[in-house]
Amino acid sequence: MVLTLTDSYAQSKSKQFCFEFYEGTYNLEVDQSLLIKAPQTLSSQTVTSFYNELNSSIYKPVIDSLLAYKEKYQLNDWLYYQLIRKSVQQFSPKADNYTRYTLYKWFFLSKSGYDARLALSHDKIIFYVYNDEDISDIPFFIINKKKYMCLNYHDYPKADLRQDPPFPIPIQVAEAKKAFSYKITKLPDFKPENYREKNLQFSYKQKIYHFTVKLNSDVEAIFKNYPGVDFESYFNIPLSNETYQSLIPLLKQNIKGMSEKKGVDYLMRFTRYAFLYEDDEENFGKEKRMSAEETLFAKYSDCDDRAALFFYLVKEIYKLPMIAMLYPTHITMGVQFSKPIGKPVMYKGKIYSVCEATPQGENLQIGQISSKLKNIPYKVVYSYQPTHL
Repeated sequence: MVLTLTDSYAQSKSKQFCFEFYEGTYNLEVDQSLLIKAPQTLSSQTVTSFYNELNSSIYKPVIDSLLAYKEKYQLNDWLYYQLIRKSVQQFSPKADNYTRYTLYKWFFLSKSGYDARLALSHDKIIFYVYNDEDISDIPFFIINKKKYMCLNYHDYPKADLRQDPPFPIPIQVAEAKKAFSYKITKLPDFKPENYREKNLQFSYKQKIYHFTVKLNSDVEAIFKNYPGVDFESYFNIPLSNETYQSLIPLLKQNIKGMSEKKGVDYLMRFTRYAFLYEDDEENFGKEKRMSAEETLFAKYSDCDDRAALFFYLVKEIYKLPMIAMLYPTHITMGVQFSKPIGKPVMYKGKIYSVCEATPQGENLQIGQISSKLKNIPYKVVYSYQPTHL
C-alpha cells in the first residue's frame, strides 16, 4: 500500500494523506487540532481528558469523509472499521503509541454513530462495540442487557480478561447509538492487477479437471482478525468479483448437460478433493472458520471451510435448499433435491440428502453419512431456503 503525505500546515493547519483502500483511493485531511498527544498514564480521567480535547477539535470533516467513502463503496461495517484503522494508522501509527491509536479508532467509530465503549484493565485499553449478533471466540460484556464485543482482543493474545476484568470508562457520546454488524454481504472490487493465479485440479469420473483461480491476498487481510460469526453470516460471505469470474463460469460449463444430482455430486467432489485437508488446531493453533474465498486461497482447510465453499457453490449454481448439520466434531451439508437420494434426513417436514464435502475414510456418495457419525446426534445450525421457492 503506497502512502503519500503532504504537509499543508503553513496554509491550512492540516495534514493530507492519500492511500489505496481496496478498490479506491482514499484522501484524508486531518486538521492540526485533531493531532493530540497521548495520555501519559492510563486512567478514566486521562482518557476522558483526551476525549474532551478531541471532541473540541475540528474532527467533523474527517467523519463526513469516512462516511461518504463508506456509502460510495457500500462498505459493510467490518470493512468500514478497516478503513478507520488504516486512516488512523497514517497519522497515529499503532507501533508509535498503541493507546493513542486505539483512542482515535474508538473516537472515529463512535462519531460515525456506532455505540462503541472503552474499558481499562491495568495497562490495557480495551475497545468494545455494541453488537446484537451471535459472535463467538472473542470477549464481551453486558451493559443494560446490551452485548458489547471486544474489537481489539487480538492485540492482547495472552490476556485473560476473566481473571483481570476491565472496568468501563463512563464517557457518553451522543451520536453513538447504532449496533455494529459483522455481516459481510459484499467484498470490494479489488484491482485486477492485485490478483495472482492458483492452479487447482481434481479427478471426476476418470477425467482430470484443471482450474486457474484468481485470488487476492487482501481477502486474507480482511479476515485476519475476523471473529467466529453465526453460520448464516459465515456461509453467505460472497466471492470477490475476479475470483468469482475465474471459477463459477468454468464450473457451470463443466456441469452443463449433467443432471441436478450429478452436478451437485461434481461440486461435492470438487470441494472434497481439490484441496488439502488439515485440522484447524494443527493449521492455525485454534478453530478458524474460513469463507469460501479464503478456502480457495488456503493451502489447507477443514470441514467448516469445505461446508462453506460447497454451500456457496450449490447456492450460486443450483439455488437448492440446504441445511448445515453440526456434529460434536464435524459439520456436513444436506441438500434438498426434487427426489431424495440415499438415507433421508428430515428437517421441518422437508427431506434432505447428505452431501459430504470433506474427505472421509470412505468414498461417500450423495445420501451417505460417514459410519462413525451414523449414531451421533447433530444439530441443524443453518437452513437455507432460496427466495424463488
